[in-house]
Amino acid sequence: MILRQSTGRARGLAAMSLERRREIASKGGRTSQARGTAHQWTAEEASAAGKKGSARYAQRRQEEPR
Repeated sequence: MILRQSTGRARGLAAMSLERRREIASKGGRTSQARGTAHQWTAEEASAAGKKGSARYAQRRQEEPR
């Protein structure tokens, strides 16, 4: 395995301005919506995601030293 040493310069998306990255992301979102391949949350998926996030938040609060 060959490891490259860092040149200290950003590459790819990291080298782009925030505006340019947003433009690229926006194009991808519009394209997926137009093609019908964008993810659509069902009520069950949204509920499960909310419960999962709430549980993790509660767990972190209990782990915090006071």
